[in-house]
Amino acid sequence: MNPLELIKDTWQGLDSRTRLWCGYGIIVLLAVAVAWSLLNDKVQALEKKRTSREATLKELLPLKVAYLSARQSSDQLNGRIASLRPDDSPARIIEDIGIKGKSVKIVPLKGEDRVGFSEDAADVRIDSLSMNEAINLLYRLESSNRPLVIKKSNLRIRFDDPSRCDVDMIFALLKPAAGQTK
Repeated sequence: MNPLELIKDTWQGLDSRTRLWCGYGIIVLLAVAVAWSLLNDKVQALEKKRTSREATLKELLPLKVAYLSARQSSDQLNGRIASLRPDDSPARIIEDIGIKGKSVKIVPLKGEDRVGFSEDAADVRIDSLSMNEAINLLYRLESSNRPLVIKKSNLRIRFDDPSRCDVDMIFALLKPAAGQTK
């Protein structure tokens, strides 16, 4: 006898009440199987959604860091621009730093006009500085609370006195454009 005939004979041998309860049991098992299948499909769909969101999050985190960094540097620049006084110029900044060599020559240059900013540029030449004074000059320009851009810097050792050097630099003071003043 094959298994299907055995199941059929056993089913026929049951009384009607037991057959009814077995039918209910089979219906419950089929309902549980269908519910399990539906839940499994839902879990798989949620798992796919979670993995896609994790991938999106991995892409967005570096962008968030870049955005926050750009925002911080923008805020710093805005703070520096806000600290500008109307009479600030490259010559005044060099004068305020107070480092003077044998001679200081400042030649105003035409600065570039950028979006929202204009540059007040100058070619500065300071002769016969010690190395420490030259480093201090560059440090004070770089760490100034004014918005400065050092475009070019050249440091040359003097032939007549190797302990001294000449500094040539072009730097620009960023100022708000004429229509941008508050």
